[in-house]
Amino acid sequence: MTEAINKIKPGVRGLKAYTLSSCRASVKINQNENPWDAPERIRSQTLARMDGRQWSRYPDFVPLELQQRLARFADWTPEGVIAGNGSNELIQALLMVTIGAGKRVLISEPTFALYRQITTVLEGEIIVAPMKADLTFDVAGICDAAQSSAPDVTIICSPNNPTGQTIADEDLACLLRATSGLVVIDEAYHEFAGHSVAPLLREHENLIVLRTFSKAMALAGLRVGYLLAPPVLTNEIRKALLPYNLNTFSQTAAEVAIDNYDRELRPLVARIIDERDRLCDEMSHLEGLTPMRSKANFMIVRSAIDPKFVFEELLRRDILIRDVSGYPMLKDYFRVSVGRPDENGRLLTALREIFNG
Repeated sequence: MTEAINKIKPGVRGLKAYTLSSCRASVKINQNENPWDAPERIRSQTLARMDGRQWSRYPDFVPLELQQRLARFADWTPEGVIAGNGSNELIQALLMVTIGAGKRVLISEPTFALYRQITTVLEGEIIVAPMKADLTFDVAGICDAAQSSAPDVTIICSPNNPTGQTIADEDLACLLRATSGLVVIDEAYHEFAGHSVAPLLREHENLIVLRTFSKAMALAGLRVGYLLAPPVLTNEIRKALLPYNLNTFSQTAAEVAIDNYDRELRPLVARIIDERDRLCDEMSHLEGLTPMRSKANFMIVRSAIDPKFVFEELLRRDILIRDVSGYPMLKDYFRVSVGRPDENGRLLTALREIFNG
């Protein structure tokens, strides 16, 4: 077996698999999901459109109908849209066609761990421009790193997971001018910030934008994401996708969700934003807790008590959060997703018990 394991890349053997706690709780606020299920109108219309579809037949090889809807929704050209099995698949496809030995990816940490994970598997090199001490983007540091290290790809998550901070358009424009490499903005949570960088696609040929249906669109269980880029880039990125990568049901549900976004989903986004701000205000009044203002549907919280202890105490009360204390710069932090009002109420009550106990 020793000889067999040696066939695995050394860099891969040194990695820990991307994983998540297998714990379960009735208040589940650890994965940045929409706390409300997909509205009944979206569910029923999806099922109606699926009626009569043959399950023995492959889905559309290229989901043209979905691409057209996504293009209208994002105000971009259909040829510059790729739908995928979650935005994670599209991150992987993008890095597969750009990164290998000797290639560099610039990231600003702490951020989504999958960027580093996939780059390492592909034998690329990670360059890090750390965030500032206040956990906001160090734009000057990012631009300096882009100029000095000449990355092939720079990935910025905005709003950033797990900090919830955004990069301003003018700062992004500076970064785009500072590098000849590709600049990827992962805006999985942009609906909660009320802003998208997609309009900049018309001005910068090296910009790529990633989005998902897993958060604001309330379809995390169906795994739908999409990528926006100049067609000359999408033509190449498609080559790394497996055939029939997006199943028929998910394609259909995504089309219905787009059709019903303004009527059914936008109001849920507004409710989550209201709850986010309320939850942050309430936690800021608890001694020992310092929540960080966020533009996403989650927030990190600095804790005077060991975050691992807080995690266990909340789990004992049937509440599941995310311990992010292992992330760079976050040893004193945990992360909470915004739940429904009753779930947020249970969280606040439990935190008062733990910190005032």
